[in-house]
Amino acid sequence: MRSLMVLYSYHHHNTEKVAEMIVPVLGAEIKWPEDVNPEEIKEYDLIGFGSGIYGGIHHKTLLELADKLPETTDKKAFIFSTSAGVEKSKTIKSHSALREKLQSKGYIIVNEFQCRGFLGKIGLGISRGHPDAQDLKHAEVFAQNLIKAKD
Repeated sequence: MRSLMVLYSYHHHNTEKVAEMIVPVLGAEIKWPEDVNPEEIKEYDLIGFGSGIYGGIHHKTLLELADKLPETTDKKAFIFSTSAGVEKSKTIKSHSALREKLQSKGYIIVNEFQCRGFLGKIGLGISRGHPDAQDLKHAEVFAQNLIKAKD
């Protein structure tokens, strides 16, 4: 299974830390949204899309890329994020904009992951110390479950 993770991680690199737990399990390549040619997505079997949550949604470069993606009927995708305030519901509301864009293009969302991520200045802020070791272990288990779901 050829996998790609499209990642935008800024400020504290919280989402990048999560991606670093998923990548080895999937054997995935990582690219930033601006480095992805939408047509090259066809070469991958599984595509992950992730960033921090900014104002209740994924980073704008990820959403802009989703708008440019070609339509498909068989591409599997997953969504991940870090956020200062993690949602406890099964459907992650802050993923809805990206989820809807991907689904409108025909992508099959196989799973979603979110964990806490530090937001704020050093010494101040929300969710300080996250993602922590437990969050990162959950990300690794999430990736292992993606592999199991493929079979």
